[in-house]
Amino acid sequence: MTDLLSFDPNSVGNPNNNIFGLPTTEETARLIIVPVPWEVTVSYNAGTARSSEAILKASFQIDLFDPEVPDGWKQGFYMRPADKKILMKSDYLRKEAELYIDYISKGEKLEANQFMSKSLVEVNEGSEQLNKWVYEQTRTLLNKNKLVALLGGDHSTTFGFFKAIAEKHGSFGILQIDAHADLRDAYEGFHYSHASIMYNTLNEIPEVQKLVQAGTRDLCESEWQYIADNASRVVTYYDRDIRHRQFEGDTWKNIAEEIVNHLPEKLFISFDIDGLDPKLCPNTGTPVPGGFEVEQVFYLLSKIQKSGKKIIGFDLNEVGTGENEWDANVGARVLFKLCNLLVASNS
Repeated sequence: MTDLLSFDPNSVGNPNNNIFGLPTTEETARLIIVPVPWEVTVSYNAGTARSSEAILKASFQIDLFDPEVPDGWKQGFYMRPADKKILMKSDYLRKEAELYIDYISKGEKLEANQFMSKSLVEVNEGSEQLNKWVYEQTRTLLNKNKLVALLGGDHSTTFGFFKAIAEKHGSFGILQIDAHADLRDAYEGFHYSHASIMYNTLNEIPEVQKLVQAGTRDLCESEWQYIADNASRVVTYYDRDIRHRQFEGDTWKNIAEEIVNHLPEKLFISFDIDGLDPKLCPNTGTPVPGGFEVEQVFYLLSKIQKSGKKIIGFDLNEVGTGENEWDANVGARVLFKLCNLLVASNS
């Protein structure tokens, strides 16, 4: 552990230190955050590939005292620097993907354009390479008995981490906080699209026994049908249904307890920031009206912690970057809460 005798948690965050101003190294930290600066297949706003830099800067303003996990930070949180090669590749392939998306959105035939066909191949190959890189990075850390978290980037970045978690822990479930279902099959022709992360996970990683979605409010007909056809494995709490239940007198406490009861004993939290009300994340990749307040989600996470279920990892994705630091501010506070809950769940 890091020597904390000379560290004052009540003082201003030191920007010369690591995430949240902590004087932690990768060797001494219990929890390692792996940034993945990748947003190749985003279909609306870009900027999430650079979220880790903005979140790091905003994190120095966070007070380290969390009443639910007051000493969590003492176990050590460390965020690796974003890999510049991954970011450069993301920037290059993002431009290819933008041209391709624009082309097919106009109804043009892919086979009629050799350049666009080549772009699609390059993007899909790049995504597969990214999945392998994430898998190798997270597997190595898990094998060192580190707790691991992933910071995107877009939501596609988590696939390799899911594979590593499956190898380490066997059967587990996923709680997905998200405005979108992410159950599209190769959206826009991109096999590992951000809009396909849960479809690919359920179809390629059999260890994922249950997917519980909360806050879903933007999906296509095929996704709705997929959920209906896989009711034993996918449980979706649509934003509309949650609100209607509350309008008619039900409480968030009852709904949150229902959600927790659907989760298996080991679970992974997959947090797309657009699951929140877009006033909290206006520059996220695909903002959607509606969504949770931060404390609603924190309440749900607290219920999970108190239930005794074990959180084995998490991702935080789609945090945008804009002219002000609001998105990063909210993202940093969500990240801190998730870090505290992960170490508390593994104490």
